Amino acid sequence: MKKNFLLCGFTGWCLEILFTSFDSFRKRELQLMGKTSLWMFPIYGMAAFFKPVYRLLKHFPAFIRAFFYSCFIFLGEYISGSILKKHRMCPWDYSHARTNINGVIRLDYAPYWMVTGLIFEKLLSHSSDPHTKHF
Repeated sequence: MKKNFLLCGFTGWCLEILFTSFDSFRKRELQLMGKTSLWMFPIYGMAAFFKPVYRLLKHFPAFIRAFFYSCFIFLGEYISGSILKKHRMCPWDYSHARTNINGVIRLDYAPYWMVTGLIFEKLLSHSSDPHTKHF
């Protein structure tokens, strides 16, 4: 579990840096500066719990699995964001978005979270497969 937590934490960090750097590109900031927060590592690391969920859902179509993953991510984002916001430490604020809920989640991010969930699924399903070669 610790290995998967670290794998998900680092993967989440990298995905967030890529995502925020694409936003820089959209704003024509050609330095493509991505950013994240130390708080995000344990939040992304919690995706390690997708592994047992994947075992239950693996026979469902990818879209159904992605839908469930996005729901779990929204739940984790809402809980962690609410706790961090209460202590004035939340690194994100979605209050400006039309589809925000309490400024801590954006429903229009569902497709991104669906893809992210499937990425974590792929990583976690291969992380303990004895037939997978690790380089």
